[in-house]
Amino acid sequence: MSDMIRLLPASVANQIAAGEVIQRPASVVKELIENAIDAGAKNIQVLVTDAGKTSVQVIDDGVGMSETDARLAFERHATSKISKANDLFSLKTMGFRGEALASISAVAQVELKTRRQDREIGTKVEVAASELVSQEAISCAPGCTFYVRNLFYNIPARRKFLKSNTTELSNILVEFERIALVNSHLSFMLYHNGSELFNLPVASQRQRIINIFGKKLNQQLLNLDVETTLVKVSGYVAKPEASRKKGAHQYFFVNGRYMRHPYFHRAVMEAYEKLIPVGEQVSYFIYLEVDPASIDVNIHPTKTEIKFENEQAIWQVIAAVVKETLGKFNAVPSIDFDTEDRPDIPVFSDFSDTPVLSPPVVAVNHDFNPFRQSTSSPAYSRPDFNWESLYSGKPQESKMNQVSYYGTERDEESTDKVKDDSLPLYGREKIEGKGS
Repeated sequence: MSDMIRLLPASVANQIAAGEVIQRPASVVKELIENAIDAGAKNIQVLVTDAGKTSVQVIDDGVGMSETDARLAFERHATSKISKANDLFSLKTMGFRGEALASISAVAQVELKTRRQDREIGTKVEVAASELVSQEAISCAPGCTFYVRNLFYNIPARRKFLKSNTTELSNILVEFERIALVNSHLSFMLYHNGSELFNLPVASQRQRIINIFGKKLNQQLLNLDVETTLVKVSGYVAKPEASRKKGAHQYFFVNGRYMRHPYFHRAVMEAYEKLIPVGEQVSYFIYLEVDPASIDVNIHPTKTEIKFENEQAIWQVIAAVVKETLGKFNAVPSIDFDTEDRPDIPVFSDFSDTPVLSPPVVAVNHDFNPFRQSTSSPAYSRPDFNWESLYSGKPQESKMNQVSYYGTERDEESTDKVKDDSLPLYGREKIEGKGS
């Protein structure tokens, strides 16, 4: 029986590895932008055609590469980020495995133009399906320009499973936003089919969030800022009334790297317990800074999952700082006593000279009766109302002129002589037969 174990060809091994790192056009955009950031670029441009299926171009003004570096960059495990195993526990860069360019070139046609700042001539390298096509010296701008064409052209099965242009472009936007949110000190531009989608100048963190998601979000954000010996937490959380059922913007960043962390997400949502309806979400942008030696980012090919050494303690810090921020927002006093013009409140340190205050005594005369004369209280007497004075000066009418409208007897002769002016309105109506 012949031997069964054999080594895979390099091209097949590269395609298998590429399947872990390069899943769709958005993966290409992410890897190339991260390489540009590690290269010290200040301005990064991304040009996408047909949602990345036709081409992805990333232009940066970083340090660039020499002729030798440009060729070695496409080899597997070739990197400038680490040199020994211990470097994995003190990572401060985005990419470090040396897999990005090797994986991209295994499933696409890649063209690289690069020049170092201190050299006059640059280098052009073309690689397709992990094979070097050409390499030559050219004149180009400092930095790097990567041009990736026909993604998965040599793996029809992978290309067939790509989604529609709308979906793939949405994935590109997600990756672009994640990187732009945590690198507000850099300038980013994104074009799709020649149309500008984003033009993000250098700005503060809050302004970068507003530039990406709109000015409306500015009124909803509350500031987070706390520093402990374990972790530094900064960023923003939304007000409770800004909660929504879907579409909330939720981002965690650790040492300048985006991450997914359901455990920390629960810490944030617990702070909103009973403040928002059940099933709704709130937006948050939380930036964590920890000792690189206390985390492990090398547990997932896309480096979006991170393992923390002190996960439970950091959970408590996050929950506490979010609750504190929400508490300040909900309990803002009408008078701000933290300002310089706060009122002076006297403090009594010695109460020995303070006069003793007694409650007032109310005297009540229990014999007072306004309806009778009181011999015990002559000061209070029933007022003497002279009702006859109200009728003084009014002529007395004879009995003949007095008509009773509610009695049974009436003088018919006197009724005809009654003047309208001497009777009330309802009386005239009864006399004339108009009343009921």
